[in-house]
Amino acid sequence: MARTVTSTVRVLDALAPVLRDDPRVDVVFARDDTSAFSSGIPELLAAEGARSFPFSQLHEVDCDLIVTATENADLVGNSTAPVLVLPHGVGFHKHVPDSRSSAERISGVVPEALLLSGRARLAVSHPDQERQLAALHPATRGRTVQVGDPALDRLLAGVRLRGRYRRALGVREDQRLVVFTSTWRGESLLGSHPELPARAASELPYDAYRCALVVHPNVTAWHGGWRLRSLLSSAREAGLLLVDPAPSDGWQSALLAADLVVGDHGSVTFYAAALGVPTLLAAFGSEAVPDTPLAELGACAARLDHTAPLLPQVASALGADTEQLSKVTTSALAWPGDSARRLRRTVYDLLRLDEPDAPARVLAPAPPTEPLPEVRAHVVRTVWTGRDGTRLEVTRNAAAPEPPVEESAVAHLACREDERDDGLRQRASVLLASEDHEDCAAAARWARHALDTSPGAVLAAAAVDAGTWLVAVRGRGAAVVRAMRSRAPDVGVPAAVVYALVRGRRSPEGAEVRVSHGEGQPPSSDGELCLRVESWAE
Repeated sequence: MARTVTSTVRVLDALAPVLRDDPRVDVVFARDDTSAFSSGIPELLAAEGARSFPFSQLHEVDCDLIVTATENADLVGNSTAPVLVLPHGVGFHKHVPDSRSSAERISGVVPEALLLSGRARLAVSHPDQERQLAALHPATRGRTVQVGDPALDRLLAGVRLRGRYRRALGVREDQRLVVFTSTWRGESLLGSHPELPARAASELPYDAYRCALVVHPNVTAWHGGWRLRSLLSSAREAGLLLVDPAPSDGWQSALLAADLVVGDHGSVTFYAAALGVPTLLAAFGSEAVPDTPLAELGACAARLDHTAPLLPQVASALGADTEQLSKVTTSALAWPGDSARRLRRTVYDLLRLDEPDAPARVLAPAPPTEPLPEVRAHVVRTVWTGRDGTRLEVTRNAAAPEPPVEESAVAHLACREDERDDGLRQRASVLLASEDHEDCAAAARWARHALDTSPGAVLAAAAVDAGTWLVAVRGRGAAVVRAMRSRAPDVGVPAAVVYALVRGRRSPEGAEVRVSHGEGQPPSSDGELCLRVESWAE
C-alpha cells in the first residue's frame, strides 16, 4: 500500500531485506491518492523502479498479502488477503487528525472493522505496545506481532560508518554537525518556530558548526517542495542542508553524522535519543500521548530557550549526559538488531511459504549524495588576544540573514566572487577569489581587476596553492601569505588576518600571526594555525 510518502518509504525499507533474492514473491504497490499527503508517491515509486497500480483496482488483484504502513487505507471489502500493518513512526505515541471524521485518533491504530474481520496483524516494536493497544481496542488482542523497529536497526547498522557519512556531507573533524528535525502540524519545530533554522545557521560560527534540517514528508506533501525551499531561503543561503526525507537514507545518514539533534515530538528526535546523540527540544506538541515513552522523553529532555543566544545552549547540550534519554527509548524499542529476522518470519508465515535459507540481512544507510552547501558571504569578526597581541581570533558567520555585529570586534563583510546576491557582493569590504590561481602574478591580476570593478571593496584575496595566498589592499600594496603549520584554511582566513592588520594599523610586512577560528579553537589537531606575511609590495 502506498498512501503517503512516509508510509510508502517505511514499506520499501522494511521489505527490501525481507524479500531479497526470492523469485517466488512478486511485489506491486497500490497507490491510494485519497490522503491529503499523497503528493509525491508516483515520483517516489518511479525513482525506486517499483511497479504500481491505482488503489481502485485492488479488488481485481488476486494478492496473497497486503503490507501497509498506513492504517487509513480502506481495506474492508476490497480484498480478502491478510494485512500486515507496520508502524510508520515510533510506536503509538501521537494524536493525529482522523481522515474519516473531525476527531483525532492515535496514530497507527487500524479501523475497528478491519480488526473485527480477523485479517489484520499489527507489528509492534515493544511488548508494552500490545498492552497499550489492547486497552484502546480489545479487538487487537491476539492480532499483534512482535517485530521490533526496522528503521532503528538500519541506524544501528550504520553507527560504524559515522565517519563516512560526515565526510560525504563535508563535515570536518573539528566541526560539529547540528541536525534540526521537524514533524508536521502547528506544534512542530517548523510550525512553532520557523525562523530557528535560519537563526542557527547564521548565529553558530561557520567554521565550528554546520547545520542540516530533516522535515517530515507531510510538510512537503502539503506545502510543496518549492514552497518549503522558499520558506527556508535564508537558512539555505546561510549553509543549511535541507535533507530529502525520502528515501530514508538521507535522514538516517544525517542523524548518524550528527553531533547534536534539535528536534520536537517527531520520531527522528526519538531515534536520536535512542542512538545516544545529544538531544535538545525546540518544541514539543500536546499531541504526544500521555504515559508513553515519547511523553516521557518530552518531560526529561532539555528545552531550547528561544529568547536566549543559541551558541551557549548548543555548546552546553553537546556535553550533556545522554544516558537518561537513551533509557527512556528502550521502553519503546525492543529486540534491537533482530527486526529483519522477526519481520521475515512474519511475512513468510502470512504468505504460507518456507523462509529462505540465507539469514535475514540489514544494510546500513547509503552515504549522503548531497554535501552541505557552501557559504559564499560571511560577516567576519577579528579580535586580537594575548599579551603580545600576536594571536587573532577569527569568527565567521553566514551573512544571510546578517547577524548583529558586536562593537568590541573589528567586523567586515567578505564575499566570494561567485556570490549570487549581487547586493551582498557590492557591500563587501573583502572580495575572495572562488578558484585557485596558477601563480602570484595571476592572482595579483585578478585582485587588481576585482578592486577596480568593486569600488566599495578595500581588499581582495586569492589562493595560489594549498597554504599560499595573495592578498591585495586598495592603495597599500599586496601581501603573500603562507601557512607555517597545520592544515591550510580557505582563502577567507588569511584575508581576515591581513584585514585585521591593516585596520589595526599594524605593518603587514613580516607579520607572524597565530590564528584561531570557529569557536576560539585551532582548526585541527595538527597544531596551531600560524600565518606569516612573507612579502609585502607597496
